[in-house]
Amino acid sequence: MAKQKGHQIYRWEQAELLATRLDRPMGMLGVIFLFVVLGQLLVTDPFWTRTLAIAGWIFWAIFAAEFALRAIIARSQADFWRRNWWQVLFLLFPFLRFLRAFQASRLLRVGRAARVSGILSAGVRGSRSAGRLLSGRIGWLAAVTAVVILASSQLLYAMESTSDYSSALYETAMATITGSGITSTDTFSKALQLILASYSVVVFATLAGSLGAFFLQTPDGAKSEDHAPRHQ
Repeated sequence: MAKQKGHQIYRWEQAELLATRLDRPMGMLGVIFLFVVLGQLLVTDPFWTRTLAIAGWIFWAIFAAEFALRAIIARSQADFWRRNWWQVLFLLFPFLRFLRAFQASRLLRVGRAARVSGILSAGVRGSRSAGRLLSGRIGWLAAVTAVVILASSQLLYAMESTSDYSSALYETAMATITGSGITSTDTFSKALQLILASYSVVVFATLAGSLGAFFLQTPDGAKSEDHAPRHQ
């Protein structure tokens, strides 16, 4: 009995070690996946459309397998599912593509919903990947901001708020940095600009706090000199 329990613990430890080693490769795949989704949104050539669609499903299968591995090795299943239930939704989003037969319906709009859900899934995955790949606060914030700009520009283009992706990329970048810049006046564009303006405030507050902490910190040498006993 003790031997069986020890073997089980060993298997758990090996599985956890494998999951840890997968962090950086999965982070890289998450970033690449964001560009795969962008390519699916922009390409019109049948060959590249089919190639990127296949690549997207391969990425999805890898992400689903990684999630299943983490679910299996989780020490507390209740805690795992309580913290990660939202990831199940993003793993299910790609299946909306199977419902495109209904996209002629004015009520369902499944074709657009499939594109939007894919962009959101890629954006969330890209943001999590930045956390896996970067440890510094400034670097992580810059990477997440780049992901936010890319995902937001894709949403603006997919929702047909603009017919030119380069304009969508420029306007969302300006909105993310300055809080304004989106020229479209439809409801989605206004809501997106409000979200990006709020994000820009958070970004600059974080940068200000990080820079302030950097310039206000006391050098180690000065600390040791200040606390050294003074002899008369």
